[in-house]
Amino acid sequence: METFTETLRMTLSDVASLAQVQRPVVSMWRKRSSGGPLPFPASTAQTNGVELFDADHITAWLQATGRGNNPEARNDVAVFARLAAPLGEMQRDSRQTFDGLTALLALKVITGQALAQSSAAELLDAADEADPDDVFLYSELEALGSALSGLAGFADRLADSAFSAPAAFEKLLAHRFKEGLREQSDTALTEEALKLVGATAMELASTLDSRLLFVDSTPGGSDVMLSIVEQVGESRPITLLAADHHGRASRLARRRLAVHGTDSSPVKIDAKGAFAVSGPAVHVAQYPAPGNPALDTTGILNSIENIVLQMDDSQRAVVIAPARVLCDALAGEAGNLRSDLLRSGRVRAIVRLQPGLLRSKPREPQALWVLGPSFADVPIAERWTSVADLSTTPLTLDVSQDLISDVVASMGDRATIRAHSFRFTRLVQTRVLLASKGSLVSGLPVRSTTAAGGAESALRVEELVRLLSTGASTSALPGVQPAVPGTGLRPASVQELLSAGNLKYVKGIRVEATDLNRQAGIRILGREELTDLNNAKPRFITLLEFAARYPAGRLTEPGDIVFCTSPRPAALVDADGGAVVVFPARILRIDGGDPGGLVPVVVAADISNRPAADKSWRNWRLRRAPEVQRQPLSHSLARLQHEQAEARQRLNRLEELATLITDGVAGGSLTLTDPISIAAPTEGTA
Repeated sequence: METFTETLRMTLSDVASLAQVQRPVVSMWRKRSSGGPLPFPASTAQTNGVELFDADHITAWLQATGRGNNPEARNDVAVFARLAAPLGEMQRDSRQTFDGLTALLALKVITGQALAQSSAAELLDAADEADPDDVFLYSELEALGSALSGLAGFADRLADSAFSAPAAFEKLLAHRFKEGLREQSDTALTEEALKLVGATAMELASTLDSRLLFVDSTPGGSDVMLSIVEQVGESRPITLLAADHHGRASRLARRRLAVHGTDSSPVKIDAKGAFAVSGPAVHVAQYPAPGNPALDTTGILNSIENIVLQMDDSQRAVVIAPARVLCDALAGEAGNLRSDLLRSGRVRAIVRLQPGLLRSKPREPQALWVLGPSFADVPIAERWTSVADLSTTPLTLDVSQDLISDVVASMGDRATIRAHSFRFTRLVQTRVLLASKGSLVSGLPVRSTTAAGGAESALRVEELVRLLSTGASTSALPGVQPAVPGTGLRPASVQELLSAGNLKYVKGIRVEATDLNRQAGIRILGREELTDLNNAKPRFITLLEFAARYPAGRLTEPGDIVFCTSPRPAALVDADGGAVVVFPARILRIDGGDPGGLVPVVVAADISNRPAADKSWRNWRLRRAPEVQRQPLSHSLARLQHEQAEARQRLNRLEELATLITDGVAGGSLTLTDPISIAAPTEGTA
């Protein structure tokens, strides 16, 4: 066993992971110990300019010095190290080594025996018996050649270090980014996304009242399957059907299912991607999949169509893919294909998720499609789809649970839907989705945690006006009453309003800090003013300096909305105009002839109330008011803002008065002469 330790190599990053410290800490150890009695071990080799260290020397040094936060470093080292080629041999391809190790771990689970005790010939015989059709491990072991025996011993140690072969397999796969497994790293979802898809699939399966059968027809997909396996545990037996695609990714997926001891079998996929599964089942799919990471929009929709075509009402499906494919605006052939899928009646729920769920593309939002029964007895014009927009909502435990509850309820008939209280999704007639030229979730209202019903709001407004009407001008506010349902305008995204011409986008300019002053000139509006208007010190630039240095610059117009996205979304209305907007601040200008129901104060409020992480300003949804209500709303808000300013000024004066009286009397510089403030002697004490 120890002979293999001599061939284990580690980078400094590996050492940091083993010792459970940050990478710079290891460099500090190396530098500070160089002149001491226990210097950091010297490197023994280099690969592509990266120093490699003997793993046995590293663990001995950690043990001798007590460095790091992992007292089990000697036992854990195999998980973080790599096996170097024997002296005199060329360095093996890292992908070939990875495939060989994962195949050996799968063989170790299948045979239930230590691998180092067997010769290379015996290992190949065992592999041929475990994989007679060579669908997941035999070729990988045969390709190792003379290195097979050495890697077998390392696989044993790796399993011991990780406490089990399945855990060792997952440790190897966790290094997919570092090992250059591009098809794996490009499609890796975060833990939150995998748990959401897996839990949704589990909940859908529990409603089928049959054995738990899950199908993944994607090439090389296994992440979602393993998420389901982890969530089920040993509570119930489950069966997994994986696609019989060829290729490295698919073989790796089958090895992964084997090493976890799952009850799995292949599902036949023909040349066009079609397949068939009979009986109750839940399909899971992530696109693009590891076996085809470059799959385009049309290819993804065609793959989903293959799932839909073979489904019956006893089957369900959960699909996660980029939002640009599943719910954002689509045109041309891809748009027609998605419309055909919606017409099938099997798309029961559409959920737009937040960005950050795809590790390699943290800015690309994902979306869910949940497929179910088509309700053939419901007329096409009356069919519905459950829709939700969680673009800015983190997938916390309560959010995931309530979303899954909403999605499962959408699988039912009208009676089931009426009995469920939806938190995130709302029902939209499928014909409305088909008629929409924009995003499939574009009609969702802006969610407000304080919004109340029309009648309740009207009563509260009247009560507040009455309480504030003592000598104030709020009595001049117009009366309010509940609106007639359906008379309001739906919120629209900034991009939709820009395309319609209701909004115009004007970039901010870059101004040299040396050109600004604190005395006089044209007002400057930038990130500082937007994020802390009350405390930001005024900034100016002289008109002559601005005209000479920045001829392309433009001044704001009255009513412009100035906004920024960093460090958080913030906006204000420049009522006076004539200001210079400095990048990264920008301008949204409402068209005076066709405002589209936009009110500047409302737009600024909608932007400022966005979550701090929501930087996709073109997707921001803005509330709109009917044309007959725009002017009354603007005038009412202007009067209220004026009174708010007066109230703040009065509050500041009261605070200043209290401070002066307190400091003056307590300090002996003032004497109170108001007779009311002088307490009269208590009766009987004089």
